[in-house]
Amino acid sequence: MLGGMHNHGGPLAQLRRGHEQLVLGLLRRHGPLSRGELGRHAGLSRTTLYDIVGGLIAAGAVVAAAKDPGPRRRGRPVELLTLDPAAGQAIGIDFARRAVHVAAVNVAHELIGSATEAHPADLPWADRIDLAERLVATLAGGALRLGPVGAVGAIGVGVVGPVGRTGPPPALPAPPPPPPAPSSAAAAAAGAGAGAGAGAGTAGAGGGPAQGLAALLGERFGAPVLLDNNTRLAALAEATWGAAAGCEDVVYLRLSHGVGGGLVVGGSLHRGVDGLSGEFGHITVDPAGAPCECGGAGCLETVASVGAVLGAHRAAGGAAEDLPALLAAVDAGDPAALALLATVGDRVGSVLAAVCNALGPGVIVLGGELAEAGPALVGAVERALDAHALPVSRGRVTIGRASLGEAGGALGGIALVLRESPLLARYPAQPEPKEDV
Repeated sequence: MLGGMHNHGGPLAQLRRGHEQLVLGLLRRHGPLSRGELGRHAGLSRTTLYDIVGGLIAAGAVVAAAKDPGPRRRGRPVELLTLDPAAGQAIGIDFARRAVHVAAVNVAHELIGSATEAHPADLPWADRIDLAERLVATLAGGALRLGPVGAVGAIGVGVVGPVGRTGPPPALPAPPPPPPAPSSAAAAAAGAGAGAGAGAGTAGAGGGPAQGLAALLGERFGAPVLLDNNTRLAALAEATWGAAAGCEDVVYLRLSHGVGGGLVVGGSLHRGVDGLSGEFGHITVDPAGAPCECGGAGCLETVASVGAVLGAHRAAGGAAEDLPALLAAVDAGDPAALALLATVGDRVGSVLAAVCNALGPGVIVLGGELAEAGPALVGAVERALDAHALPVSRGRVTIGRASLGEAGGALGGIALVLRESPLLARYPAQPEPKEDV
């Protein structure tokens, strides 16, 4: 895709092209970065990095990011570099159980817009897709350009339930040939156009209904589709823009009407075999506990989902009929509500401690409606984590509440597109050989 800038076939030109794609990939993955941050991520010498960045700026593929309007600090301000915002856009759609959420972001990580609309849980898929299309049309005042000649390079989609593959993962296709004219290099370098399209339905899309949905959405929107579980995508969004931004090893747990989560490991979304990663709600916490819809008994979901917590509160003599009423009881200092959340937090913290002992994350993010209980729940989670996590990890793992709200799944779909387009996905962290050119 950078052939318009360096269209020579020698080994040094190929190495330079690799360095260019590495820098573009880092900016696409992380958003605006300083030259120093680019150097640390890329592992390139200062001389090589400045030469590569200078060429990309001259070609228009990389520009200076808009200045932060916040308070000015002493000393010379650090210039942040970003991909050209006009080079491409990505759309995220989250088909939640009872709502559709959409968002759009450009390749410079700037939010273009977001929208959401609730619907009945039994709304047919055809109507949900119609709703998504209508919501997308409202973003940016209807200025989003879909299709092969538009600026929308791909759509990331989140759905409820496991999304995996029934066989070996399909190979990512090679990027299309470089554009004939150097004037198109900036948009091509950002990789947000047709380069992301060749992999429609391959990254994270599974066989059966999931693959069929990806194909249907691709036909409807005229753009390639990357599809995954919406809770996992929320984890990726929090690691990109939210409570865990900048951390490459993240555990995300959503406490909602169901209990699930997602793992970001080494900066990449971890899916597991057949897309079953992140099913924390089906870890057993009480072998003699209530039956779970998964077929087991005493799963975390049977004690930490919204319905289970409300049922336990009523069994303890509480009168809360819904979650807002329970949260109001917590705020009022109701002993039964506080004791219940302490018990729930202890169970949640024990599960998270086991996950931390196995994976060693830097940040745990708690999301979902139940996390709105705040310190009454989170404090108990922290105490259990301290009690059960390995001593060496205590104090090194931080817990925070999700910050992206109901848009998390849609934003995660966009993060999936920005990280896993065929052009830049799985590019080596450090090009070989490493030398100045």
